[in-house]
Formats: sequence, C-alpha cells, structure tokens
Amino acid sequence: MSSYDMIVVGAGSAGCALVGRLASAGKHRILVLEAGPQDRSPWIHLPIGYGKSFYAPSVNWMYRTEPVPGLDNRVIYQPRGKVVGGSSSINAMVFVRGQAGDFDAWAAEGNPGWAWKDLLPLYRRMEDHDLGASASHGTGGPVHVTDISRDVHPLTHRFVQAVQEAGLPFNSDLNGASAEGVGYYQINTRGGFRDSAARAYLRPALKTGRVRLETGALVTRILFDGRRAVGVEYRQNGQTHTARASLEVILSGGAINSPHLLQLSGVGPAAHLRDMGIPIVADLPAVGAHLQDHLCYDHVYRSREPSLNDLLLPLWGKIRVGLQYLLTRRGPLALSVNQGGGFYCTRPDVPQPDMQLYFSPLSYEKAVPGVRALMKPDDFSGFSTSVSPCRPTSRGEIRLKSPKPEEAPAIRPNYLATPEDQAALLAGAKFLREIAATPTFKALIDAEIHPGTTTASDAELLADIRARAYSVFHPCGSVRMGRDPVTGAVDPALRVHGVAGLRVVDASIFPSIPSGNINAPSMLVGEKAADLILG
Repeated sequence: MSSYDMIVVGAGSAGCALVGRLASAGKHRILVLEAGPQDRSPWIHLPIGYGKSFYAPSVNWMYRTEPVPGLDNRVIYQPRGKVVGGSSSINAMVFVRGQAGDFDAWAAEGNPGWAWKDLLPLYRRMEDHDLGASASHGTGGPVHVTDISRDVHPLTHRFVQAVQEAGLPFNSDLNGASAEGVGYYQINTRGGFRDSAARAYLRPALKTGRVRLETGALVTRILFDGRRAVGVEYRQNGQTHTARASLEVILSGGAINSPHLLQLSGVGPAAHLRDMGIPIVADLPAVGAHLQDHLCYDHVYRSREPSLNDLLLPLWGKIRVGLQYLLTRRGPLALSVNQGGGFYCTRPDVPQPDMQLYFSPLSYEKAVPGVRALMKPDDFSGFSTSVSPCRPTSRGEIRLKSPKPEEAPAIRPNYLATPEDQAALLAGAKFLREIAATPTFKALIDAEIHPGTTTASDAELLADIRARAYSVFHPCGSVRMGRDPVTGAVDPALRVHGVAGLRVVDASIFPSIPSGNINAPSMLVGEKAADLILG
C-alpha cells in the first residue's frame, strides 16, 4: 500500500491543471491515477490527428448514450479521452472561455468566488496568448492559445464575409470583451503541435519530483473510513492495488467517469444505489443528475470552389500538406477543421449570445456514419456550416448499469426534451439558410446536400434535426456545484457534500453549461481548485 498527501483520479484537462499548480507550490506529494496510457501516439500531437483519436479505443473511452427519444431514439457517440491529457489530448482544440454572464450566473446561484471577475484573472494566468497581454488576455502562462486567422482555408474567409452579410458584426477576438459576432477560432497549439493539458501542466509537474503518475490504472472505488475518504482501490496490469491519501482524494474523471465512480463507491442517489446493491455512504441525489451537453446541427454543401477536400484527399495533396507541416509547422495539419465561427442572439430579448456558429472547409459525407475521417474527405469540393445552442435547458443523467466498475454507465443526455431547445435549434437552422442566401455564399454554393432544399417547413427542418443532430462532445454538470445537497453534489469549494476528504475537480461541477467549447473552462476549474486547496 502506498501513501500520499493527495490522490488525483484522472489526468484530464482539469486534473492536469490542478496537479500542475499544486506541484509548483511544492507543498504536497501527489499520486495521479490515469486509466489510459501515456500520450505517445503521434496522432495526439499532430493537430489534425484528432480525426484518428476520436475513434481509437487505445486512447478513448468511446462511450455511447442510451437511445435518445428526442433524436429518433438514436444512440449518440460520446468520445472521452482515455489517455494522459484526457479529452484535451483528443479534442478539436478550439479555445473558448465562455461568456461573462455564464459564470456570473454560477455565482448568483449561491457559489461565491465563481463570478467572471473572480475567474478572468485565472484565465489570464493560464494563457500564453498570441494576441498578447491585455485586460482580456495573459501571456507567459502554461497554455498557448494560437490565433489561426492568417492560416485558415480561403473558404473560411468567405464564410466570415457571408455571416457579416447576414447581419452579424466581425469580431477579431471571440475570447475578448464580447463574444458576439463572427470571426476565427483560437486553438490550443504550440509550435505546430497540440498543446494539451498534459503538455502544458503535467509534464512540468512531473519534473518537480513531487508527483507520481500511474497509467493503465482503473480506479474501482473510493475507500472510506466512516464518512471520510482515505484512499482508493485501483486495478493495474491485472493486479488490485490500494493507495492512501492523508489529506484528500480528488476526482477529475470528467462528467461521465466522476459520477460513475462516486456511485460505485456509495455516494449518490440512495434508491439507485440500493437497486445496485451498493452500501450507501452518502445519499446525494445530484450525483449523476443534471447532465448537460451541447447539441450540434450541420448544413452541408457542394462548393463551386476548391475546399480542403481537394487538398486532403489526393495523394499529391497529402504530400504537399505533409511537407508544409514538416518544414514550417503550419498549414492544414497544424489546424483544427473548426476554423471559423462565432456567437449571436437568436432573439432580441436574450441578454447575451445564445447560439454558436461553426464553419468547416471540408466535408466527409461518404465516411462511415459517425466517423470523421479528416484525412479521407469526400471526393468533391464540400464544406459545412453548423449551429449549437449555447445554453440548452434539457437535463439528462448518468446511472450505473451494474456494480461492476469495468461496465460503462448508462448515459441518458435527454437531448431536445424541452420546447425551448427544439425552438433554438430550429432558429439556428433558419439562420444557416440566411447565411446560404447571402451574395457571397450564393456564388459559392453549388448544391445543398443536407438537409436539401426540399426540406423547407418548420416540421421538416425539425424532423431533419432529430435525424441528424449530434453531440458536440461537451458533457458536464453531472456532479454540479451548489450549496443545497439536494440539488448540488459539491459545495463552492468543490468538496463533496456529506463526506470529508473528497473533492471533484472537472467539468461535472458546472452548475450550468458555459457558452461554447468547454476544454478551457475545464482547465479553469483545475486552476480554481488549486487556489482553493492552497488557500
């Protein structure tokens, strides 16, 4: 049996940020347990390689939801990083911090210290931003944020122009004082390589000698002495091990794995735990409840001008972009395919932008359904525009299927369960049509492949949404923060209600989903938790 001051379960976005800050303080001996392997795969570090990692069981939990009633009972794919760096090692690298109002709402719900004024300094501390130091951004931090505006595909500039013709202003910094408008996404790369949370935070932490990282270590339960967490049990290389924590056990497994482990360990809804035959340590109804995610919906077009398809599909194109990357660390291989986008208000009465836009200068309609073969796009010039409502009102849940730790939990996201969410995506679909009708896009579009111009009425568009919408892979909120132990699972210091020595530090603690991609807010939670622990 090994003993440490702290045990961190999960080396993902938040876990790496937390460990990095704790290690730099030089006060604690920390054990980090990661179920996946080291992040050695070249597809992790090559930015566009996420098209491979998204469907690689060697580095990905590859979860599937239960059939979703609101999406024609389809099973929706939920990739989660099972590797050092977690989902920051396999995601599309888009860096979006969320809007000030998102976090002010967290504080207004009774979570002091989580307002935008409290968190902006942490974001600035985190960043090493291409745009330089300012009131909005920081430099010299562990996470490099790359401005890709000069490197995007020419069609991305056409998209930005078309959206302005559709009525949105140009925004030169979508992480600036306001998110509203259209522009170019910023991404987490450094020197042409993915800048994952592992590279930014964990590698420096390991060099301090105060952190031990164990990979291939699946934590099966939290060990309690009465109602105090004192360690964990984990399996590694076919052997069962225990590790003790003199101060705290910290879960950083993410919105699926953290509630799963809590429930396996007897912390969760009492009736559900009894059904599973698990002894109850703490009855917390919010563990596994309040699951939220962003849903995405595409319109796909055949282009009259060359798209990224024309460069990534033929052998000569692969050779060209490969040489460009090897010689300059730039070009398509150094980017995400989510190159342009922005945020806008779907109605005049909403207080802040409630819809996110994406533009991808390629298409892969001929790929196996559900597989984004980014290096094998369609054999015609194509591109897509997408919408994703920022603050969905539908709520789902994570529940055990059995008391066996190796069996994945039941994931019930409950997409489009509310009229508000259905209306939001319908409004988004109509705005995509407005963009397509602008002079710039009318000159560019040869044909609308999906949903097709015959899909015109509200009922037809909603039916297409139910048939084709998909997760944009931002699950959160399943161990939500709140003072009330009925509606919240952790307090504002991220300590689990009803027990001692146990915190949760990952996206599962979000009281409500932030506007946009959630990797940056997840790392922010790690930064905030480090301050809470050290303070």
